[in-house]
Amino acid sequence: MHPRLSICIATLNRGAFIGETLDTIVSQLCDDTELLVVDGASRDNTAEIVSRYTAADSRVRYICLPANSGVDQDYDITVSHARGDYCWLMTDDDLLKPGAVARVMATLDGNVELVIVNTEVRTADFGSTLRPALVASGTNPEYAPDDADRLLIGTANALSFIGCVVISRSFWNARDRVAYYGSLFIHVGVIFQSQTPLTHLIVEPLITVRYGNAMWTPRGFEIWMFKWPSLVWSFGSVSAQAKTCISPREPWRQLRKLLLYRSIGGYSRHEYDRFLAKHPMPAYKRLLSRVIAVIPPGLANALSSLYCGIFARHARMNIYDLARSPHASFVSRVVARSVGF
Repeated sequence: MHPRLSICIATLNRGAFIGETLDTIVSQLCDDTELLVVDGASRDNTAEIVSRYTAADSRVRYICLPANSGVDQDYDITVSHARGDYCWLMTDDDLLKPGAVARVMATLDGNVELVIVNTEVRTADFGSTLRPALVASGTNPEYAPDDADRLLIGTANALSFIGCVVISRSFWNARDRVAYYGSLFIHVGVIFQSQTPLTHLIVEPLITVRYGNAMWTPRGFEIWMFKWPSLVWSFGSVSAQAKTCISPREPWRQLRKLLLYRSIGGYSRHEYDRFLAKHPMPAYKRLLSRVIAVIPPGLANALSSLYCGIFARHARMNIYDLARSPHASFVSRVVARSVGF
């Protein structure tokens, strides 16, 4: 079998969620598609769950690895086992909307090398919408190989989520992937490491994201303050101006971001000592960075929630994070209710 599209899922210990994800995919498979699940040595009931689908449908394949190699290498392994001309790098706890596979298949004309799928973001229980789309609505634009700046600026919010990527398998295999093991964004490295691929954006949201359920959530400070900006600023194919539109080179220098992470339990003296202590900074910023790391997190949560409630009610994802924090305050709960959570 040589399918047109392989839907590729790399998973680890997601038995509680992956069945719901597979339900939304398997019902959309056609003769020209396959679903491949590569398990990075789960220790829960993932194998039992997925085996029900492989037994019922020959288009579903399951490979269990002897050890986990990290999300980047596991996705690379998944693509290496895929048979399709294109690979949709789908996640293991989010949901495809009805008609999503057919919509993507209609875009794969053999010339396009990358399709970026828009997504909506909902709360972990799918009860409320946090963002109706990660990419602004409008026409479905195309990006030429010399449009790296425009591609990054226009799609970075979606590209921070791997499930939005449908990529030519031959393009993927021709790029350096090993250099991006451990980055947590191997797909972004593959796309921007040199001349970018011919890209089509589907602005209609085709995926529902379960926000706050990622296994890397506890590492949010390290990821968004260091890993993500380090990756973005490593691309020689993108101008400094475009990179600045997506992320400051050192976002951890912004005290309000430190306060937000303190508010949700992501920044403490441990993170200060591990990530910030070695970096040069003005004396007043060093003092304030240390103070923020040790102030009572409940107080920080109340202050951040009050700010969002007055000045940033549109920042629904931040408000949701504050309300779900182990340090959630009375203020955060009131603000969350006021915006519909």
